[in-house]
Amino acid sequence: MTATLVLGGIRSGKSEQAERLAQDQGGPVVYVATATIGDAEMQERVRVHKMRRPPQWWLEEEPLSLGGVLRSKALMNPPPTLLIDCMSLWVSNLLHAGDSVFARERDNFLSALVSYPGLVVIVSNEVGLGTIGMDPLTRRFADELGWLNQSLARRCDKVLLTVAGIAQTLKGEP
Repeated sequence: MTATLVLGGIRSGKSEQAERLAQDQGGPVVYVATATIGDAEMQERVRVHKMRRPPQWWLEEEPLSLGGVLRSKALMNPPPTLLIDCMSLWVSNLLHAGDSVFARERDNFLSALVSYPGLVVIVSNEVGLGTIGMDPLTRRFADELGWLNQSLARRCDKVLLTVAGIAQTLKGEP
C-alpha cells in the first residue's frame, strides 16, 4: 500500500491538492465520494467537485462502507488509484448511523487500507486547530475525526497539511 493523507481546513485547497496527486499517477483513478446531498448548498459543493475532475475518472459514491470499496477495487488489475474525499463527511455519516456501525466501518476501513495494493489519497479536515464545540455531538465529531486522522497518519506513507492552497509535508518525502 502507498497512501497519502491530505489534511486542511475548509476551503484550504486540500481537495485540489489530492486531485493533483491522483492525476499525477497517470493510471486509472476512482474518486470515492462520501458526501450525501441534503440541501442546495451541498449540491453546489458536489457540482464544483465534479466539474474539476477529469472525465475519465470513475466515481464511486459510498457514504459508509469505505472498507468494502477498498476490498472490491483491490481485485481490479491493475488496482486503480483511489481518491477518498472526505473523512469528515464520512465520520458525520457514521455518527448518524449509530455506534455499532461507526466502530465496525471505521475498523473495516483501517484494515482494508493497509492491504490495498495501489495508491490511496485521502482527504480530511483538520479540526484540531479550532475551538471546542458547544454541544456533545460537535465535540464527539471533532474527537472522532481527530483520532481517525491520527490513525490514518500512522498508516500513511505521506501526510500533507494544506493551508491557503499551499501544501506542507508533515511526513514522507516532500
